[in-house]
Amino acid sequence: MALLAREKELMRLSDELARGRRFLPRHHIDKLYCFEGLDGTCTLSQLFGESSQLIVQHFMLGPGWEEGCPSCSFMADHVDAMLPHLLARDVAFCAVSRAPLQELERFRQRMGWRFRWLSSYGSDFNSDFGVSFTKEQLANGSVLYNFREEAFPHGEAPGISVFERGALGQVFHTYSTYGRGVEVMMGTYRLLDLTPHGRDEGELPHTMSWVRHHDRYAVKPSRARDCCRVTRSEVEDDR
Repeated sequence: MALLAREKELMRLSDELARGRRFLPRHHIDKLYCFEGLDGTCTLSQLFGESSQLIVQHFMLGPGWEEGCPSCSFMADHVDAMLPHLLARDVAFCAVSRAPLQELERFRQRMGWRFRWLSSYGSDFNSDFGVSFTKEQLANGSVLYNFREEAFPHGEAPGISVFERGALGQVFHTYSTYGRGVEVMMGTYRLLDLTPHGRDEGELPHTMSWVRHHDRYAVKPSRARDCCRVTRSEVEDDR
């Protein structure tokens, strides 16, 4: 019951934070961004479709990469089933990466995803939203990521940005989240957090090092033991 009380407190705090997001200042986007998709070139405003709200996943797949970032792919694996529910609430979704469209399509078809994925190749979109960095920026030892200066090991970074389209067609940037904030798309983590072993990442080289592209997991035997075969030494080892 004490844990339940803390869970309820956390849920109420999460609701309060969500309300706070809705009161953040909206930044008018007056710069023209163009993206390439399967249906041709489009602007940021056109990514909304018939919706007035748009969520963009900044997906780490740079020009020349053989495949997308495993963690960003883990995020994307959760999207397709959510699309009709998001649309029902006036929200469009797409992913944007800096790789050329043909490289995105090759990987999307391998993964079997259906969501809209566009290339920002040749555009300032990724750099303006703090998810792509030049070699010179990386060489300086720190970049502006997650609203602060910090060292970063790669030229591409994950993130989620949210936009709103006004009645006159103007586009506003309303929110972005980076770092662990992108876990909002990782529903698998929410379920793992309920289990006895949890995320089980304490002894890994780094968090999420267990994550693979969904077509790369090896089938492994269950960790669960038949209770009638557990010995006293095994129980002590598990402690």
